[in-house]
Amino acid sequence: MRWHIPESHPRYRSLLVREKVVEAFLEGAVVPQGLIAQGRGEAFDYILGEVSHPFALEAERAAVALMLLAERPVISVNGNYAALAAQEIAELSSLLGAKVEVNIFYRTEERVAKIEAMLRRAGAREVLGVACEKTRLPNLESPRGIVCVEGIHSADVVLVAIEDGDRTKALREVGKRVIAIDLNPFSRTAQLAHITIVDEASRATQNMISFAKELRGSSRASLELIVSSYDNRKALSEAFRAILARLEDAARRGLLLEPP
Repeated sequence: MRWHIPESHPRYRSLLVREKVVEAFLEGAVVPQGLIAQGRGEAFDYILGEVSHPFALEAERAAVALMLLAERPVISVNGNYAALAAQEIAELSSLLGAKVEVNIFYRTEERVAKIEAMLRRAGAREVLGVACEKTRLPNLESPRGIVCVEGIHSADVVLVAIEDGDRTKALREVGKRVIAIDLNPFSRTAQLAHITIVDEASRATQNMISFAKELRGSSRASLELIVSSYDNRKALSEAFRAILARLEDAARRGLLLEPP
């Protein structure tokens, strides 16, 4: 950490997260465009109160159940997600028996290698990146379409975070079940995923770790019930209502925080 941030600072956690992304940028794992994406997500998180709402927790629980039911679950990781939650990704991967694959839009093999190294340092065991056998997703011309044969190409369930909607659509078109972590419920990714987690990426992944520990011993029938009971349209509606309620309250009172 380049700067000392006192824990007493009211924005301590947010500033700490911001520094993680900046450090990953300086190391070459995050591109400048990733800083813009981080700022956009942080704005939504601020509006939502920087907490995991019930609709997010429900989605996180359903996501874990779906990944436990999957035969070949894969966690797709880009630079921002690795910067924000590398240790959490490693632990979740271990708990769920999911492979981790580096997949990025602004792709160079050097960036893939940096993100792969970041994940391995955090404890991720099976990371697919530079050395994997590659193929392409159909109907996706961007570098996001380059996937590992033993990873996303073979997966039945894919967890994506801070994603672009084109790849979510392409994954669905080839029969994958897609779980998305996306603070922006307006995004194409949020709208197209089977399960959308409207929550901050590191917080969402930590919540999923807790659910994975809780659900690992559950029967297949109980996991299937959790998944079948989940309604993504309802979850998104609740996210929109939460945003609206926060904004209406702020508009009515003229402030979100009590004055000192």
